[in-house]
Amino acid sequence: MFDFSQYLGFLLFLTVLTIGFWLMFFLVAFVQYWVGGFLWEMYKEKKAKKAASN
Repeated sequence: MFDFSQYLGFLLFLTVLTIGFWLMFFLVAFVQYWVGGFLWEMYKEKKAKKAASN
């Protein structure tokens, strides 16, 4: 049937796969949110600066 070492290899594979999934989820969701928020704040600051100079 299966040896214990093969079972550990399968568990290691599942662990790496799960860590990769959550890392990709983090990068897509949170980093995109932070970059979008940064760009939105920069836009508002430029708009306020332009309105103050007029």
